[in-house]
Amino acid sequence: MNSPIPPTSVPAHPRAARPPASYRALGWLLAVPALLGTLITLVLPTVQTVVLSLHSGGVLRESRFVGAENYTKVLGGEEFWRALGLTLSLTVGPLLVAVAVGPLLALALDRGGALLRRAGLVTLSLAVVTFSPVGVAAAWLRGTLPDATGLATLAEGLRDPAGAPGTLRLVVVAATFGVVCALALTAFLPALRGGSPGAASVVVAVLVALAAVAVGAQAFSMGMVLTRGGPERATQTLAGLQYDYAFRMAQFGPGAAVAALTGVLLGALGVVAVVVAVTTRLRLTLLPKPVRSPRSADGAFPSAFSDRPATPEEPSGPSGSGGPGRRGLGGVVVGGVALVLVVAVAVVCAWPWISGVLAGGDPAAGGPRAQVNTWIPAVAGALVSVGVAYLGALGIGGLRPLGARSEWLLLPFAPWLFAGTGVLGVADWQNMRNLGLVDTFVALFPPLLVSVPALLVLTLLCKGLAERNDRDFFGGVLLPSLPMAAVLAGAVTLVNAHDVLWPLLVAQSPELFTVPVTLLSRLGGYSGAAPDVGAGTPLVAVAVALAAVVAAQLLYLDRLAISVNGSRSPRTTP
Repeated sequence: MNSPIPPTSVPAHPRAARPPASYRALGWLLAVPALLGTLITLVLPTVQTVVLSLHSGGVLRESRFVGAENYTKVLGGEEFWRALGLTLSLTVGPLLVAVAVGPLLALALDRGGALLRRAGLVTLSLAVVTFSPVGVAAAWLRGTLPDATGLATLAEGLRDPAGAPGTLRLVVVAATFGVVCALALTAFLPALRGGSPGAASVVVAVLVALAAVAVGAQAFSMGMVLTRGGPERATQTLAGLQYDYAFRMAQFGPGAAVAALTGVLLGALGVVAVVVAVTTRLRLTLLPKPVRSPRSADGAFPSAFSDRPATPEEPSGPSGSGGPGRRGLGGVVVGGVALVLVVAVAVVCAWPWISGVLAGGDPAAGGPRAQVNTWIPAVAGALVSVGVAYLGALGIGGLRPLGARSEWLLLPFAPWLFAGTGVLGVADWQNMRNLGLVDTFVALFPPLLVSVPALLVLTLLCKGLAERNDRDFFGGVLLPSLPMAAVLAGAVTLVNAHDVLWPLLVAQSPELFTVPVTLLSRLGGYSGAAPDVGAGTPLVAVAVALAAVVAAQLLYLDRLAISVNGSRSPRTTP
């Protein structure tokens, strides 16, 4: 593993030098766990879902083959198309925030200098670590109480069948504004540090838009808490329709048909995303830490992105934006104003949740047992899925078994790039039932052995590191990419912990409820006291996650650069 890899640092020809046969063989070997994990936990459940969609019956009745009858029933009814239209419309608001506010804020903070940029990353990180879909939705639900005041009273509109869809769209935009801005900022800033910031930003915008639509197509938690598909099915989403068919009405066939149709949409989005990333030769790389240099004789600082000192005629920085020490006062003012405006809007939009946390509530939802049920499976699932993805990324992106065409090995994984546990939930639940694991602690662990989004990101990073590597594989690729694997493991942990659908399907005993499921059950019960909306984000978990996110942003993510079409990335970060 410590033998030197042939240097492949941005060759003049787009086809990079091909590693020796021993490295290619090791690359194939490292990709095997990801391939097996995909086959077992993604491909096979997908096939099972399609098979189930061709049968009637389920748990309560004997299964029999009916061909395309379930698809005819689903596609021929008004419910599916109404749910599809509402689901896609719910993605519009967050999508616009991601592709409009995100890049503009990133550009403003980048022009404002390193200090302002890092301040923005740290401030908005709080929106990421405190975001719990069930908790946020529960806080907005307080707006329907008689003594409710402020922005949360917007939720009153959810009671009217005619106005509920529009109200739900507004609530979703407000509830997700802060976290969407934070994630978009994290995605767009590295594109501005690449060798071609304009082209890289366009590619990132396309990928962010695809991801936003895919996430919205699987939205379940907030709608389940706020309206449960009502009133009069006016706010039914695709995920809610699938859940109703398969688990409320025990009709696995139509439920699997909805899941299969949703899977077709997600598969198409995933394939497009991977093709865009590969054909544009997208890559991530890690910039070295800047070296502080003394002033030259004329008082100017040497360029941060050049091997020679900057001259007064040359802007020192990417795209002529000015390097460190040359940020104008105007850039700082614009960046500061943009950050203040975004943070102010985020605080206003988050105020229903903030006021709900301050108001407190029944702490039973966040008890020790519920926390154990939530976080142990979430952490273990993230370590396994991201760990398997990391091995695959080292093999595909770092050791390059197909040379310059190695990224095309991501194409077999592409249909499941955006697939969550929900779209495969019918098949996965049936597998758990056949194994006798339903209503056991083991069933709470996420049923995915590989995280395909982590595989994509880590492969692009290992590719960029390998192309610039002039050291051995261990020091030039593995060690620099390891922190990114840890970052992604933390992100997947948060996603797993706040998921409500999978534990809702497999946990029937209250002793096995996770925090989101406990909150959901108490909101639908008659316990009298309102549940604590902050139970899903306990102080200890928030403190640990915030410290980790801030450290990752300042020490690692702030040094990432995204480039496309073989453009050179700067040698240091400002």
